[in-house]
Amino acid sequence: DRTRYNPEELLVMAISSCHMLWYLHLCADQKVVVVDYIDDASGTMVEDAERGGYFTEVVLRPVVTLAGGGDAALARSLHERAHHFCFVANSVNFEVRIEPTIAHRPE
Repeated sequence: DRTRYNPEELLVMAISSCHMLWYLHLCADQKVVVVDYIDDASGTMVEDAERGGYFTEVVLRPVVTLAGGGDAALARSLHERAHHFCFVANSVNFEVRIEPTIAHRPE
């Protein structure tokens, strides 16, 4: 049923969700106010006769909107820290890249 999620989509969503939760936790600890967070995550898979199908990478593309005056450099750096702590990303055998965009909410 194409209207239902498949295991591959769920794995990408699990990585994205894990990263987001760690990121928001770290932002809260640092008093970085996030007012919006949207991720356009994607995974790349290949198939071959030997192994079947497998992921070669997942790319997270979070667009984070900060409250006016938020420290964009700090907000960007916290993605690296969140990636370090993400249980799911640490459990896979392919690269997980983070390509964040930081924006500010108009005041």
